[in-house]
Amino acid sequence: MVRILFLHPDLGIGGAERLVVDAALALKKRGHEVSFLTNHHDSTHCFKETADGSFPVQVVGDWLPRKLFGRFYAFCAYMRMLYAAFYASFFMPQREQIDVVFCDLISVCVPILRLARHRPRVLFYCHFPDQLLSSREGLLKRLYRAPINWLEEHTIGLADKVLVNSKFTLRVFQDTFRHLRTTPDVLYPSIHTQYFDQMVQKLDQRCTVLDDTVHPRVPRNAFIYLDINRYERKKNHALALRSLRLLGDMLPALDFKRCHLIIAGGYDTRCLENVEHYAELEKLMTELELEEHVVLLRSPTDEEKCRLLYSAHCLLYTPDNEHFGIVPLEGMYFTKPIVALNSGGPTETVVHNSTGFLCEQEPKSFGGAMYQLFRDEALRLKMGDLGHKRVQQKFSFDAFADRLNSIVQELIPKPSSKKLE
Repeated sequence: MVRILFLHPDLGIGGAERLVVDAALALKKRGHEVSFLTNHHDSTHCFKETADGSFPVQVVGDWLPRKLFGRFYAFCAYMRMLYAAFYASFFMPQREQIDVVFCDLISVCVPILRLARHRPRVLFYCHFPDQLLSSREGLLKRLYRAPINWLEEHTIGLADKVLVNSKFTLRVFQDTFRHLRTTPDVLYPSIHTQYFDQMVQKLDQRCTVLDDTVHPRVPRNAFIYLDINRYERKKNHALALRSLRLLGDMLPALDFKRCHLIIAGGYDTRCLENVEHYAELEKLMTELELEEHVVLLRSPTDEEKCRLLYSAHCLLYTPDNEHFGIVPLEGMYFTKPIVALNSGGPTETVVHNSTGFLCEQEPKSFGGAMYQLFRDEALRLKMGDLGHKRVQQKFSFDAFADRLNSIVQELIPKPSSKKLE
């Protein structure tokens, strides 16, 4: 048994959070002792495994500011993570001695963790270089980011093992951190298929008893396009709205009346962008005259998300150059064809013309794929079946758990086998 601490900035709802929770579940399933240390955890805005007692979760440093004067988000995030790293290294009770620390997103904690008296092995999971996620406007912004970017590169290099989530991210990692000699390994995220299987069984039973709808504004005979992603501008939800508008121009009025788009995304009132972008999407929906065809859902629970995936006919995935993208795997496991952009992680998960369509970033291409799936039910069902098989064969939870377990085991020093003379 290995004692593993997951050190994560904010245990909310997002792809990075889903990855660390699934990694924790995988390692716990392999018999390890797993716990979380975080700067923020809201039991009403998180994945249920972090709130239902599945793992011990400790919060430290939440009193530290998340921003200064409406700015300096990265600086504050680094300070909060440094505080957590110091706590993990020097103030955690001795009985909670840790063998491996799994950290992600913010690498500045790595050198602090290496200073701990009982030196744990540090595993860093790079979802994507943080410096590439920051806008680069203006000289002052570049000066502000310069030391942060330097720290990111050099502290990642101090980890005992570095993992990335896709071959796409590996190429970006190597192009960005040119001074590092570290060559990360690719560990594709997975999904908790056992939980999904249980939910599908419940939903199958429910549907034999009830004839209800997925949402009060969505009729029973609706053809549902589902778009799951946080309410952030980079997630490109506007493409789904504009493509739906184009679809309305391509279909007869009676057919388009059946078409509904549900956008379901993580929404945190503390995040200004979430609030602003939600309002922007509402405005765009009105401008495109799609009020009767679109539902915007905020922070659906796991059960609600499963019901959406179960009821949908097609999954739309709109981010450009997404690092990996766990949502297409979830959609394929629920036998839904995927319409995604031909860039980033989806090019490694979605097979064009087999499990879905990889499109250009324009409504004509995206809307054309949506039209084809609406018109051709046999193709839609075939793609859904092929997608489910692909997840089982290439991205199964057991394969993910086995690979991560072997990586953790390799980090632990082997007992000396020298014989006494």
